[in-house]
Amino acid sequence: MNKLTRGIYDLTELFFPTLCITCGDRLISQENFLCMNCWYDLPVTNFHLKRDNKVAQLFWGRVEIENATSFFSYKKGSRYQQLIHFIKYKGLKELGFETGRRFGFELANSINFNAVDIVVPIPLHPKKQKMRGFNQSNWIAKGVAASLQKPVSSKNLFRQIHTSTQTRKNRFERWQNVEGIFGIKEPEKFRNKHILLIDDVVTTGSTLEACAFQLLKTENTKVSIATLAFADY
Repeated sequence: MNKLTRGIYDLTELFFPTLCITCGDRLISQENFLCMNCWYDLPVTNFHLKRDNKVAQLFWGRVEIENATSFFSYKKGSRYQQLIHFIKYKGLKELGFETGRRFGFELANSINFNAVDIVVPIPLHPKKQKMRGFNQSNWIAKGVAASLQKPVSSKNLFRQIHTSTQTRKNRFERWQNVEGIFGIKEPEKFRNKHILLIDDVVTTGSTLEACAFQLLKTENTKVSIATLAFADY
């Protein structure tokens, strides 16, 4: 960076400082999106080290899942809910990748997750993806896959029906909203694979359950689940 460019950058930072999206403090050199303190204070669950964790329990008796985990948990209105909000609605797909990458490093040290064959994000309907501009789960999946050194399949599993938002629905309504809406273009590509299904947040698990149910129709397929966040309400 030459002196003129540095001067412009410093002037811009003086009047429009880059702030941490969770605490609002000014970011320093080498910090992106979150300050080091907020990365350090991230309420990591370590669910990947315990098979009967809160996320896994969501699927008991509903669909056969090998393992399930979330990177961190948050309460409604907490500063770490902002992290998800910025990834999902503010277009910070690079933040999704970086958080997914950090999550992937944790999963790589878990015998329950490091043996997966392929990473698959929860798909958006093309209409919603066009409106949003990107699929946040795909960017999280790319980050996780980069750390696990596994391939990503982002087009084989697809959403064939456009549904309304899940935000204000109860568990039964969420299941009704996603039942039968997913399909697989080429099932043979998932045959004999252990799939790691990725989403941004798990609340009731209805969307992930519907995806897993569809994936498990393929011969000798196993499914594990990993989400960036667990909404611990």
